[in-house]
Amino acid sequence: MAKHRIGRINEEIKKEISNIIRDDISDPRLTAMVSVTKVEVTSDLRYAKVFVSLFGNEDSKKESLDALKRSAGFIRREIGHRVQLRYTPEMILELDTSIERGMHINSLLSNLKEKK
Repeated sequence: MAKHRIGRINEEIKKEISNIIRDDISDPRLTAMVSVTKVEVTSDLRYAKVFVSLFGNEDSKKESLDALKRSAGFIRREIGHRVQLRYTPEMILELDTSIERGMHINSLLSNLKEKK
């Protein structure tokens, strides 16, 4: 039963963080396109690891990730207002490179296919 609850909390926090980044953060350093790919909340609801995927060049990715990390306190406060939980988890923002790895693997496979 607890796994289902944590899964629902993960999805709710993911949805709200996406809305907060899209609508409420107006940092000019946030130039790359940001997509929240996954949220993992610990079982005691104290920490939430937020995986974000950034699209853009390397400089804009670095600046955007820095801007997101600096706004983690704001995101946490907004989550506290929007999601009714006993504890508002501390946000740990991580860069998710799974999409880029998938695209790289896909290009390697298509190159192998062309060589045959």
